[in-house]
Amino acid sequence: MDIKAARRHPSLRVVGVGASAGGLVALKALLQGVPPRSGLAFVIVQHLDPSHEAMLVELLQAATPMPVREAVQDMPVQPDGVYVVPPNRELTLAQGVLKLALPSQPRGLGLGIDILLASLARDLGERAAGIVLSGMGSDGTLGLQAIKMQGGLTLVQEPESAAFDAMPRSAITAGAADIVCPPEAMGLRLLELQATPPSGEPGLRDAAALDEVIALLRQQCGRDLSQYKFSTLNRRVARRMAVHGLPGLPAYAEFVRHNPQELSLLFQEMLIGVTSFFRDPAVWQELQDMVLPLLLAQPATAGPMRAWVAGCSTGEEAYSLAMAFSETAVAPSGGQARALQIFASDVNAEAIAMARRGRYPAAAVAELSPERRARFFRSEGDAVVVEKSIREMVLFAQHDVILDPPFTRLDLLSCRNLLIYFDARLQRRLLPLFAYSLRPGGALLLGSSETVGSARGLFEPASARSRLFWRSARPVPGSAMEFPMPKRTPSDAAHLTMHLTNPALDTPLQPLVSQLLIDEFSPPAVLVNAQGDILYISGSTGRYLEPASGKANWNLHVMARPGLRAQLAAALRQVFLDGLPLTTPALRLREDDRELVVLNIKRVKDASIAQPLALVIFQDQPMARKRRRSTGAQPDDAGAAELARLQDEVRALRQEMVASGEELQATNEELQATNEELQSANEELTTSKEEAQSMNEELQTLNSELQSKLDDLALAQSDMQNLLNSTDIATLFLDGALNVRRYTEQVTRLIHLRPGDIGRPLTDLATTLVYPQLEDDAREVLRSLNFVEKQVTTQNGQWYQVRIKPYRTLANMIQGVVITLIDITTAKELEARLRSG
Repeated sequence: MDIKAARRHPSLRVVGVGASAGGLVALKALLQGVPPRSGLAFVIVQHLDPSHEAMLVELLQAATPMPVREAVQDMPVQPDGVYVVPPNRELTLAQGVLKLALPSQPRGLGLGIDILLASLARDLGERAAGIVLSGMGSDGTLGLQAIKMQGGLTLVQEPESAAFDAMPRSAITAGAADIVCPPEAMGLRLLELQATPPSGEPGLRDAAALDEVIALLRQQCGRDLSQYKFSTLNRRVARRMAVHGLPGLPAYAEFVRHNPQELSLLFQEMLIGVTSFFRDPAVWQELQDMVLPLLLAQPATAGPMRAWVAGCSTGEEAYSLAMAFSETAVAPSGGQARALQIFASDVNAEAIAMARRGRYPAAAVAELSPERRARFFRSEGDAVVVEKSIREMVLFAQHDVILDPPFTRLDLLSCRNLLIYFDARLQRRLLPLFAYSLRPGGALLLGSSETVGSARGLFEPASARSRLFWRSARPVPGSAMEFPMPKRTPSDAAHLTMHLTNPALDTPLQPLVSQLLIDEFSPPAVLVNAQGDILYISGSTGRYLEPASGKANWNLHVMARPGLRAQLAAALRQVFLDGLPLTTPALRLREDDRELVVLNIKRVKDASIAQPLALVIFQDQPMARKRRRSTGAQPDDAGAAELARLQDEVRALRQEMVASGEELQATNEELQATNEELQSANEELTTSKEEAQSMNEELQTLNSELQSKLDDLALAQSDMQNLLNSTDIATLFLDGALNVRRYTEQVTRLIHLRPGDIGRPLTDLATTLVYPQLEDDAREVLRSLNFVEKQVTTQNGQWYQVRIKPYRTLANMIQGVVITLIDITTAKELEARLRSG
């Protein structure tokens, strides 16, 4: 088919519509609100039962004057048309024509709505629109995000108006909805946007208004967007204007002046980062085949590999890199494979928080292979969680690539589809910084529409198709580097001035004196909870506590000096058990200490405190001088007794710890076994739930279609009954066995019929007709298919014209006969008078 035929309407806006259970009513309401000459084309995907013939085309045609067609392969999309997915097919759009394919996922795991909407985003960009209506699950959310990323419009049905609100709520929760409204109002909103003229270069008033919006954004959000491309800024602002129905940039600037919350929404709009696991699989394959093996070839003694994923959004890109590394890394014989540390950064704090959790909807991994899903994810209800070993490889941080210094000494830097939103001046500043961040021989990965541009002397192409580059050995010229220098805002200056101001004259003296007395005379102490976590420190405790190396850990058992740990643990446990204060014997911090420490531990009892707390007080005691005895320098009896007691306590503590360790080991093994069983059962239940949910959605859809069909049939039956009665002609319908199937009221004057006679043979009925050959004539019509017409009388002298014809179905099947009886008594009387006259 000629592809050019699909491109006759370059401004055509295609609307992808996704619905599931309860979506038929919403689809009808949507189409009824769209005029027949809107210029829009609607492509509809609904979760259908693959084993039943769909009636969606016929049902939707009754709701709109636009032609409704079932999609076929390579069908061009035309304006003012509706296209419906056939059962058991995935529908996409490519170069303006529809493409059909068998489902890529098993029944119950399909994401047909996401697949359609994502294809619209790729093919049409900002001319795409996406709608999600009633349904179960979360299908459609990722597709709406893809459309929103490309500047298209996204609409979601109000959850309150949906028969099943799971799909609309999923899209709204993910921030993928531009407009939330009932289906009947969506057509008007689409037409309002369709009527908006395309954006071009702004006039003076528009430029000033856009500068004002950027300044308000910088003031409220602390981020400077002035170096973004004008087309990007204009597209995002234009969409917000369309959402609020504003006529131009000056009106929008006035709107945000009085609605500061709109600035937050606009800022989030600018930071939309649609990503997915292993996006562009061919790029990842080249990365695993060509780049990672060379980086891993260096010995482990060279230290861990360092990678930076700039603009990581919600973390899928960073986790994909960690998974690709895990699949590629193989330890050399007799050696150890290199480790990988990934720094993933984004300016969006909400996206970073989600990335740290590593929890995603199940639809996010639907396109991954079963091996990757089983190896790198575990199921938790309707979501999946990235395995701990992968999460530990990634360090997420909120970071602005424009304002904050870059990460350095990197082996790999991934910055995909971020530079395309920056103007050329900012790109020229960032690329030398990326080169500075990479070690010579490191790899740079850019997006499909990005290039190193003027910095090509610092990079050597590795794969032009995948936008992979090697860092060359050439040093970065100092004149080419411009390190980020955050601008100090007026609020920052005021904050600094406040801290430099001398507050002594304004400080109350009583708290100051009390604090000085506490510091001078009170013993050092710490307040801890039952787990030993330090909640408050009083005085100088550095002699008794020291931070442990590694990750910061404010736990008393970890920070206590070695000489205190055993007694401190036992004493704290005892205090929390019986609630009584306890004082330990004098303890040495170290073997060579000349002073001893006594620990006083008291349970804190306060009704306002919900959790159990204890106060640990450190009191120094000088060591008693040993008196030399005339018999020699033997230790005295008191010292020996004390030593024996301490040894007994240590032995008892050691035995208790060994017993506790064994119990914990056994408990841990039991819990691990139980966890594995529960995880296996959970995976099976999750799969069963998804299949059951899919079947339920399909049955709901089929039930809606059948109910609509029944309503239409009931209406048609009522119309037919009224038509037959209005003709005032006696009509009798018989089936193939000459049993009564239906009759009109006029027949009851000639044949004694009641509603209960439906299904009775014709021979069982009493009649006033003098027509003994009625049954024989009816059988002859069934045999020969030729109609019979006779004039007969009744017992009371009336004349009727009887016509017997075969009953043909719409499929041209003979299923009985139709007998009509027309009263011709008046005509016969007139004929008799004429003959006699």
